[in-house]
Amino acid sequence: MQRPLAACLLTALALTLALAGCSGPATPEAKDTRAPTVPSGVTATAGSASTVHVMWSAATDDRAVTGYAVYREGRKVKDLPATTLMTDVVGLAPATPHRFTVRARDAAGNVSPPSPTVTATTLRAAAEDRTPPTAPGALRATAAGSRAATLRWSASADDTAVTAYDVYQADVRIHTVPGDATTTRVTGLRPGTAYAFTVRARDAAENSSPDSAPADLTTAAAPGAPANTAPTGLTATATKGEITVTWTPPDTGAPVTHHELHLNGRFATTIIWGGEPPPGRATYTFPVQDPPGTRYTVTLRARLPDGTWGDFSASRTVVVR
Repeated sequence: MQRPLAACLLTALALTLALAGCSGPATPEAKDTRAPTVPSGVTATAGSASTVHVMWSAATDDRAVTGYAVYREGRKVKDLPATTLMTDVVGLAPATPHRFTVRARDAAGNVSPPSPTVTATTLRAAAEDRTPPTAPGALRATAAGSRAATLRWSASADDTAVTAYDVYQADVRIHTVPGDATTTRVTGLRPGTAYAFTVRARDAAENSSPDSAPADLTTAAAPGAPANTAPTGLTATATKGEITVTWTPPDTGAPVTHHELHLNGRFATTIIWGGEPPPGRATYTFPVQDPPGTRYTVTLRARLPDGTWGDFSASRTVVVR
Protein backbone atom coordinates (compact mmCIF):
# COMPACT_ATOMS: atom_id res chain seq x y z
CA MET A 1 0.00 0.00 0.00
CA GLN A 2 1.40 3.43 -0.90
CA ARG A 3 2.24 5.62 2.13
CA PRO A 4 0.74 9.12 2.33
CA LEU A 5 3.04 11.96 1.16
CA ALA A 6 3.02 13.64 4.61
CA ALA A 7 4.24 10.42 6.26
CA CYS A 8 7.07 10.15 3.73
CA LEU A 9 8.15 13.73 4.39
CA LEU A 10 8.12 13.19 8.16
CA THR A 11 10.18 10.03 7.77
CA ALA A 12 12.73 11.83 5.58
CA LEU A 13 12.96 14.71 8.05
CA ALA A 14 13.51 12.35 10.94
CA LEU A 15 16.25 10.55 9.03
CA THR A 16 17.96 13.83 8.20
CA LEU A 17 17.90 14.96 11.81
CA ALA A 18 19.21 11.61 12.95
CA LEU A 19 22.12 11.75 10.50
CA ALA A 20 22.91 15.31 11.55
CA GLY A 21 22.94 14.23 15.18
CA CYS A 22 25.33 11.38 14.41
CA SER A 23 27.74 13.55 12.47
CA GLY A 24 28.09 16.06 15.33
CA PRO A 25 29.07 19.73 15.02
CA ALA A 26 31.71 20.76 12.46
CA THR A 27 35.19 20.94 13.91
CA PRO A 28 36.25 24.60 14.00
CA GLU A 29 39.47 25.49 12.27
CA ALA A 30 42.36 25.67 14.70
CA LYS A 31 43.24 29.21 15.71
CA ASP A 32 46.50 30.47 14.27
CA THR A 33 48.74 31.43 17.17
CA ARG A 34 52.15 30.80 15.63
CA ALA A 35 54.12 33.91 14.70
CA PRO A 36 56.28 34.14 11.55
CA THR A 37 60.01 33.66 11.79
CA VAL A 38 62.28 36.65 12.33
CA PRO A 39 63.28 38.40 9.06
CA SER A 40 66.94 37.67 8.38
CA GLY A 41 69.74 39.41 6.53
CA VAL A 42 68.60 42.91 7.48
CA THR A 43 70.89 45.67 6.16
CA ALA A 44 70.70 49.47 6.33
CA THR A 45 72.60 51.74 3.94
CA ALA A 46 72.65 55.54 4.05
CA GLY A 47 71.90 56.95 0.61
CA SER A 48 72.04 60.64 1.43
CA ALA A 49 71.94 63.10 4.30
CA SER A 50 68.27 62.29 4.89
CA THR A 51 67.59 58.74 3.61
CA VAL A 52 68.49 55.18 4.58
CA HIS A 53 67.76 52.12 2.44
CA VAL A 54 66.68 49.07 4.50
CA MET A 55 66.60 45.54 3.03
CA TRP A 56 65.90 42.06 4.42
CA SER A 57 65.26 38.43 3.45
CA ALA A 58 61.78 36.94 3.55
CA ALA A 59 60.41 35.42 6.75
CA THR A 60 58.40 32.17 6.79
CA ASP A 61 55.12 31.20 8.45
CA ASP A 62 53.09 28.02 8.92
CA ARG A 63 50.39 29.64 6.77
CA ALA A 64 51.61 32.80 5.07
CA VAL A 65 53.48 36.00 5.81
CA THR A 66 51.22 38.93 4.90
CA GLY A 67 53.47 41.89 5.59
CA TYR A 68 56.45 43.54 7.25
CA ALA A 69 56.90 46.50 9.59
CA VAL A 70 60.09 48.56 9.72
CA TYR A 71 61.03 50.26 12.99
CA ARG A 72 63.45 53.13 13.63
CA GLU A 73 64.61 53.52 17.22
CA GLY A 74 61.77 51.15 18.20
CA ARG A 75 59.05 53.22 16.51
CA LYS A 76 57.21 51.85 13.48
CA VAL A 77 57.92 53.94 10.36
CA LYS A 78 56.74 51.65 7.52
CA ASP A 79 54.05 49.00 6.95
CA LEU A 80 54.71 46.98 3.79
CA PRO A 81 53.13 44.03 1.94
CA ALA A 82 54.72 40.58 1.98
CA THR A 83 56.06 41.03 -1.56
CA THR A 84 58.23 43.99 -0.52
CA LEU A 85 61.66 43.24 0.95
CA MET A 86 63.21 46.73 0.90
CA THR A 87 62.25 50.33 1.54
CA ASP A 88 63.67 53.83 1.86
CA VAL A 89 63.24 55.61 5.19
CA VAL A 90 63.27 59.35 4.48
CA GLY A 91 63.22 62.62 6.38
CA LEU A 92 66.11 61.67 8.68
CA ALA A 93 68.55 63.98 10.43
CA PRO A 94 71.91 64.39 8.67
CA ALA A 95 75.13 62.94 10.08
CA THR A 96 73.18 60.92 12.65
CA PRO A 97 73.22 57.19 13.45
CA HIS A 98 69.80 55.56 13.06
CA ARG A 99 68.85 52.07 14.30
CA PHE A 100 66.44 49.82 12.41
CA THR A 101 64.65 46.52 12.98
CA VAL A 102 62.11 44.58 10.90
CA ARG A 103 59.20 42.36 12.03
CA ALA A 104 56.99 40.02 9.97
CA ARG A 105 53.24 39.50 10.47
CA ASP A 106 50.61 36.99 9.29
CA ALA A 107 46.88 37.19 8.53
CA ALA A 108 45.93 36.33 12.12
CA GLY A 109 47.87 39.31 13.45
CA ASN A 110 50.76 37.28 14.83
CA VAL A 111 53.97 39.30 14.75
CA SER A 112 57.50 37.94 14.76
CA PRO A 113 60.13 39.08 17.24
CA PRO A 114 62.20 42.00 15.93
CA SER A 115 65.20 41.29 13.76
CA PRO A 116 68.67 42.08 15.08
CA THR A 117 69.22 45.85 15.08
CA VAL A 118 71.23 47.38 12.23
CA THR A 119 72.63 50.90 12.24
CA ALA A 120 73.29 53.37 9.44
CA THR A 121 74.63 56.90 9.79
CA THR A 122 73.21 59.44 7.39
CA LEU A 123 75.67 61.56 5.43
CA ARG A 124 76.60 65.11 6.27
CA ALA A 125 74.48 67.75 4.57
CA ALA A 126 76.50 69.11 1.67
CA ALA A 127 76.45 72.48 -0.03
CA GLU A 128 74.10 72.90 -2.99
CA ASP A 129 74.98 70.11 -5.45
CA ARG A 130 73.20 69.79 -8.77
CA THR A 131 75.80 67.72 -10.64
CA PRO A 132 74.92 64.03 -10.99
CA PRO A 133 77.52 61.27 -11.08
CA THR A 134 78.61 59.74 -14.36
CA ALA A 135 76.87 56.55 -15.48
CA PRO A 136 78.33 53.26 -14.21
CA GLY A 137 80.31 51.50 -16.92
CA ALA A 138 80.85 47.97 -18.21
CA LEU A 139 77.84 46.42 -16.45
CA ARG A 140 77.94 42.62 -16.61
CA ALA A 141 75.31 40.15 -15.41
CA THR A 142 75.99 36.47 -14.72
CA ALA A 143 73.26 33.97 -13.89
CA ALA A 144 73.78 32.17 -10.59
CA GLY A 145 71.55 29.16 -11.10
CA SER A 146 67.87 29.61 -11.87
CA ARG A 147 66.87 32.23 -9.28
CA ALA A 148 69.79 34.62 -8.80
CA ALA A 149 72.28 36.76 -10.68
CA THR A 150 75.59 38.49 -9.94
CA LEU A 151 76.09 42.03 -11.29
CA ARG A 152 79.43 43.83 -11.69
CA TRP A 153 80.19 47.32 -13.01
CA SER A 154 82.86 50.01 -13.17
CA ALA A 155 82.70 52.82 -10.65
CA SER A 156 81.10 56.17 -11.46
CA ALA A 157 82.72 59.56 -10.84
CA ASP A 158 81.18 62.52 -9.02
CA ASP A 159 82.24 66.04 -8.09
CA THR A 160 81.69 65.17 -4.41
CA ALA A 161 81.26 61.42 -3.90
CA VAL A 162 79.09 58.53 -5.06
CA THR A 163 77.09 57.39 -2.03
CA ALA A 164 75.00 54.57 -3.50
CA TYR A 165 74.29 52.48 -6.58
CA ASP A 166 70.69 51.61 -7.46
CA VAL A 167 69.92 48.47 -9.49
CA TYR A 168 66.92 48.60 -11.84
CA GLN A 169 65.02 45.84 -13.62
CA ALA A 170 62.33 46.87 -16.15
CA ASP A 171 62.86 50.49 -14.99
CA VAL A 172 61.95 49.58 -11.38
CA ARG A 173 64.52 49.88 -8.59
CA ILE A 174 65.03 46.47 -7.01
CA HIS A 175 68.24 46.86 -5.01
CA THR A 176 70.65 49.43 -3.54
CA VAL A 177 74.28 49.02 -2.47
CA PRO A 178 76.77 51.45 -0.89
CA GLY A 179 78.78 53.81 -3.07
CA ASP A 180 82.02 51.90 -2.57
CA ALA A 181 80.53 48.65 -3.99
CA THR A 182 80.80 47.65 -7.64
CA THR A 183 79.20 44.22 -7.41
CA THR A 184 76.02 42.76 -5.95
CA ARG A 185 73.83 39.67 -6.00
CA VAL A 186 70.18 39.84 -7.07
CA THR A 187 67.84 37.08 -5.86
CA GLY A 188 64.17 36.16 -6.28
CA LEU A 189 64.39 35.64 -10.04
CA ARG A 190 62.30 33.11 -12.01
CA PRO A 191 63.80 30.08 -13.78
CA GLY A 192 64.14 30.19 -17.56
CA THR A 193 63.40 33.93 -17.78
CA ALA A 194 65.13 36.73 -19.69
CA TYR A 195 66.11 39.79 -17.63
CA ALA A 196 67.75 43.14 -18.33
CA PHE A 197 69.41 45.13 -15.56
CA THR A 198 70.71 48.70 -15.40
CA VAL A 199 72.53 50.54 -12.62
CA ARG A 200 72.49 54.24 -11.63
CA ALA A 201 74.92 56.02 -9.32
CA ARG A 202 73.63 58.45 -6.68
CA ASP A 203 75.32 61.16 -4.58
CA ALA A 204 74.56 62.69 -1.18
CA ALA A 205 72.31 65.34 -2.75
CA GLU A 206 70.17 62.58 -4.35
CA ASN A 207 71.39 63.36 -7.84
CA SER A 208 71.17 60.19 -9.97
CA SER A 209 73.37 59.38 -12.93
CA PRO A 210 72.07 58.31 -16.33
CA ASP A 211 71.40 54.58 -16.68
CA SER A 212 74.29 52.29 -17.39
CA ALA A 213 74.13 50.28 -20.59
CA PRO A 214 71.78 47.33 -19.97
CA ALA A 215 73.08 43.86 -19.16
CA ASP A 216 70.95 40.89 -20.23
CA LEU A 217 70.83 37.36 -18.89
CA THR A 218 68.53 34.36 -19.01
CA THR A 219 68.29 32.29 -15.85
CA ALA A 220 68.67 28.51 -16.05
CA ALA A 221 65.46 26.67 -16.87
CA ALA A 222 63.79 24.44 -14.30
CA PRO A 223 64.52 20.70 -14.75
CA GLY A 224 62.47 19.31 -17.62
CA ALA A 225 61.27 22.75 -18.75
CA PRO A 226 61.47 23.66 -22.46
CA ALA A 227 64.17 25.98 -23.75
CA ASN A 228 63.60 29.73 -23.52
CA THR A 229 61.89 31.17 -26.62
CA ALA A 230 62.40 34.90 -26.05
CA PRO A 231 63.52 37.28 -28.81
CA THR A 232 67.09 38.47 -28.18
CA GLY A 233 69.19 41.55 -28.77
CA LEU A 234 66.29 43.98 -28.34
CA THR A 235 67.09 47.68 -28.82
CA ALA A 236 64.71 50.65 -28.58
CA THR A 237 65.55 54.14 -29.83
CA ALA A 238 63.44 57.27 -29.88
CA THR A 239 63.31 60.03 -32.46
CA LYS A 240 60.83 62.88 -32.55
CA GLY A 241 57.32 61.40 -32.61
CA GLU A 242 58.30 57.74 -32.94
CA ILE A 243 60.14 54.78 -31.44
CA THR A 244 62.02 52.10 -33.37
CA VAL A 245 62.66 48.63 -31.98
CA THR A 246 64.97 46.02 -33.47
CA TRP A 247 65.48 42.43 -32.36
CA THR A 248 66.46 38.91 -33.36
CA PRO A 249 63.49 36.49 -33.47
CA PRO A 250 63.89 33.19 -31.61
CA ASP A 251 64.90 30.05 -33.47
CA THR A 252 61.67 28.03 -33.46
CA GLY A 253 62.34 25.76 -36.43
CA ALA A 254 59.89 27.77 -38.57
CA PRO A 255 59.53 31.40 -39.71
CA VAL A 256 58.22 33.69 -36.96
CA THR A 257 55.49 35.81 -38.56
CA HIS A 258 53.88 37.33 -35.44
CA HIS A 259 55.32 39.26 -32.49
CA GLU A 260 53.52 40.97 -29.61
CA LEU A 261 54.79 44.37 -28.50
CA HIS A 262 54.20 45.32 -24.85
CA LEU A 263 54.75 48.79 -23.38
CA ASN A 264 55.09 49.23 -19.61
CA GLY A 265 53.90 45.65 -19.11
CA ARG A 266 50.73 46.06 -21.21
CA PHE A 267 49.89 44.72 -24.65
CA ALA A 268 50.27 47.45 -27.30
CA THR A 269 50.05 45.77 -30.71
CA THR A 270 50.75 42.64 -32.76
CA ILE A 271 53.47 42.95 -35.40
CA ILE A 272 52.57 40.74 -38.38
CA TRP A 273 54.53 39.99 -41.53
CA GLY A 274 52.09 39.12 -44.30
CA GLY A 275 54.64 37.10 -46.22
CA GLU A 276 58.07 35.71 -45.46
CA PRO A 277 59.54 37.57 -42.46
CA PRO A 278 62.80 39.43 -42.98
CA PRO A 279 65.99 37.41 -42.53
CA GLY A 280 68.14 38.13 -39.50
CA ARG A 281 67.16 41.07 -37.33
CA ALA A 282 63.67 42.55 -37.48
CA THR A 283 62.70 46.24 -37.19
CA TYR A 284 59.45 47.95 -36.31
CA THR A 285 58.70 51.68 -35.91
CA PHE A 286 55.58 53.05 -34.23
CA PRO A 287 54.34 56.60 -33.54
CA VAL A 288 54.10 58.10 -30.04
CA GLN A 289 52.18 61.19 -28.98
CA ASP A 290 53.34 61.42 -25.37
CA PRO A 291 55.28 64.49 -24.23
CA PRO A 292 59.09 64.44 -24.31
CA GLY A 293 60.59 62.78 -21.26
CA THR A 294 57.91 60.05 -21.07
CA ARG A 295 59.56 56.71 -20.29
CA TYR A 296 58.51 53.39 -21.86
CA THR A 297 59.58 49.87 -20.94
CA VAL A 298 59.51 47.75 -24.10
CA THR A 299 59.28 43.93 -24.30
CA LEU A 300 58.49 41.49 -27.12
CA ARG A 301 57.40 37.89 -27.49
CA ALA A 302 56.97 35.68 -30.56
CA ARG A 303 54.17 33.39 -31.65
CA LEU A 304 55.50 29.83 -31.80
CA PRO A 305 54.71 27.27 -34.54
CA ASP A 306 52.08 25.62 -32.28
CA GLY A 307 50.16 28.91 -32.06
CA THR A 308 51.10 29.74 -28.45
CA TRP A 309 53.09 32.79 -27.40
CA GLY A 310 56.68 32.31 -26.31
CA ASP A 311 58.73 33.89 -23.54
CA PHE A 312 59.16 37.63 -23.15
CA SER A 313 62.40 39.28 -24.17
CA ALA A 314 64.57 41.18 -21.74
CA SER A 315 63.16 44.70 -21.40
CA ARG A 316 64.48 47.98 -22.73
CA THR A 317 63.71 51.47 -21.44
CA VAL A 318 63.34 54.31 -23.92
CA VAL A 319 62.60 58.00 -23.33
CA VAL A 320 60.30 59.89 -25.71
CA ARG A 321 61.93 62.85 -27.44
